Amino acid sequence: MQKTILITGCSSGIGYAAAHGLKAQGWRVFASCRQQVDCDRLAAEGLETVQLDYADETSIETALAQVLQATGGTLDALYNNGAFACPGAAEDLPRGALREIFEVNLFGIHDLTRRVIPVMRAQGHGHIINCSSILGLVVAPWRAAYSSTKFALEALTDTLRIEMRDTNIRVVLLEPGPVTSNIRKNAIPHFEKWIDWENSPRADQYRGSLIKRLYETRDKKDLFELPPEAVTAKLIRILNSDNPRPRYYVTTATHIMGALRRILPSRALDWLLARG
Repeated sequence: MQKTILITGCSSGIGYAAAHGLKAQGWRVFASCRQQVDCDRLAAEGLETVQLDYADETSIETALAQVLQATGGTLDALYNNGAFACPGAAEDLPRGALREIFEVNLFGIHDLTRRVIPVMRAQGHGHIINCSSILGLVVAPWRAAYSSTKFALEALTDTLRIEMRDTNIRVVLLEPGPVTSNIRKNAIPHFEKWIDWENSPRADQYRGSLIKRLYETRDKKDLFELPPEAVTAKLIRILNSDNPRPRYYVTTATHIMGALRRILPSRALDWLLARG
């Protein structure tokens, strides 16, 4: 029988590549997007789509119900990929900004996952893959909000993996480093909504660093940057394994930072990360 997967955050980047890549591998893919206009675009490209907004519990419930109705009540895999960034100095992040990003990057993922687990328990198997980040391993200036959600996702996923050891549900972390995507472009509305950078004590640092990165050089490739298909390749390895590893690094940068986190003293790592 054709295997089925629900992938979130498919409007562009990692999710878009994963949806098309797995469809080419013979999977029945349900590609979700937050906005219906993106779902319509993907449907025109031949994908089955559902509208799913992690910030909306009703949206999550409705989307999963549509998928399960289409599959007859089964789902072989869930790939929690959707997320967004809200760049800014930690001291400039208001409570509302953190609440908003955690609703999507953590709480929504947890909500959808909890709804999928009973389905996988009933069928006796399943893969749950959560897309973390190099910023779930180490931090970086201006990225406190995003990194906080990814550190939390790592802990939640690790705990779930341990608790699922007595089942045939495999819980895995994917940890990409620099991957070509629209994340910086998509972060701009959140930055403009929440960060009063011109009245920040770090206004000059914003001008010299983050503002240029967001508005002037956002399309410039990072060191070790890979196309999103590199993540898809690891995702396929995970899905083809009955006993996948707990976590999979993508990009040289993630391998380097994963190693440095293990071997460097905290102050040495802080010095390195502060350089950006």
